[in-house]
Amino acid sequence: MSTIEVTENLGATLADQYRVVRAVSEKLCETLTTEDYVIQPMPDCSPTKWHLAHTSWFFETFVLKDRLPGYRSPHPQYDYLFNSYYNAVGARHCRPKRGLISRPTVDDTYKYRAHVDAAMLDFLSTAPASTLAEIEPTITIGLHHEQQHQELMLTDIKFVFWENPLRPAFRPSDIGSIGEGSLAGMELHPSGGMPIALDGHDVPVPQWIDFDGGLVQIGHEGSGFAYDNESPRHQTYLQPFSLAKHLVTAGEYLAFMNDGGYRRPEFWLAEGWTTVQTQGWNAPLYWEQHDGEWWQFTLTGMRPVDPAEPVCHVSFFEAEAYASWAGARLPTEFEWEHAASTLPIAGNFVDNGLYHPASPLTPNNGGTGIDQMYGDVWEWTQSSYAPYPGFQAPPGALGEYNGKFMCNQYVLRGGSCATSLSHIRPTYRNFFPSDARWQFSGIRLARLGTTA
Repeated sequence: MSTIEVTENLGATLADQYRVVRAVSEKLCETLTTEDYVIQPMPDCSPTKWHLAHTSWFFETFVLKDRLPGYRSPHPQYDYLFNSYYNAVGARHCRPKRGLISRPTVDDTYKYRAHVDAAMLDFLSTAPASTLAEIEPTITIGLHHEQQHQELMLTDIKFVFWENPLRPAFRPSDIGSIGEGSLAGMELHPSGGMPIALDGHDVPVPQWIDFDGGLVQIGHEGSGFAYDNESPRHQTYLQPFSLAKHLVTAGEYLAFMNDGGYRRPEFWLAEGWTTVQTQGWNAPLYWEQHDGEWWQFTLTGMRPVDPAEPVCHVSFFEAEAYASWAGARLPTEFEWEHAASTLPIAGNFVDNGLYHPASPLTPNNGGTGIDQMYGDVWEWTQSSYAPYPGFQAPPGALGEYNGKFMCNQYVLRGGSCATSLSHIRPTYRNFFPSDARWQFSGIRLARLGTTA
């Protein structure tokens, strides 16, 4: 999905994009029961019902209220309930208490979505071309915003089901894809490998792909859509570096665990070690042992940990500790972007309906030799989330979208199996706190210099 550059038939084009994106949100909810929609097991997760309402509130607040004469919200308090963090818009409900709100009901929430959808499609079919051209960037942000929340719906409902001792499945593994995405020729390892037993702790030796470094261009340019935090495009100097050909696998991460990785403070940052001790971490999130073997909870239910799959649901602290144990480091976000800039954007995305990282049997690397840069898992970098030189947040409430979070976060790159294919690009900067684990986040190793 990209910014539209022509005004001819702009309303129809925007309406088509709007219908497609909004339909995916509801498609993802097909297998949920009413009870599933309302649970909030931790402050960082939101109920599915809230995601559905908030994404509707976005279009209501930033498009309809100002642009569609006579528009009225179904309830005046929705502006308070479904504002996420936009201080310029007004007061908002306490985030950790979103799961305590039983009304509006799930049925009311879908009626709210239908109300907003009808108004948006009316607006797109009747507004003058000049008005549409002016508001198109906001609508495009709203569609990408909804795609972000579709990913959050999956990560959040996974955590909801994990808290249930019944370990319910979000969706059967054979239900099929949710969109028109394609793996672009990549063959995937079948889901569900053999259980991993507790043995072995040799340090894996990665295959390295070398990059010369030098003065490179970083950041978004051109007419396609990008968030404000991806700009301005600027020059950055890179020392020669190498990236691991593959993502760190579950089997490789198990070797770290078996070598006392969670018990040896020499591998950990001080805050990371404190977190391990206070939280009792001894494995990635969603891993658990059964009769001496490791299993993991997935959106399609419990399955044995497949040693060939990319390890997933690890924090920045865990990624950094693994890299230290392996005698390597995490890449910077600039190294990652430089390495990914010429690769095809293809891989295991949510469009394919797998809902879990997969191990490729055939390469998909554009001839560079480096695999799985896109999709499967978000890749932690060692880069703090900070503004690019010359960054300025846009005026108004939408200026709060990214800039005000540039503190105490680390950058992740590449998208995951929960990301929409049309939502990702080489310059995309995701960001989370260093202890976040409920996202589909994984590890790629880096080293300074080259192997030559």
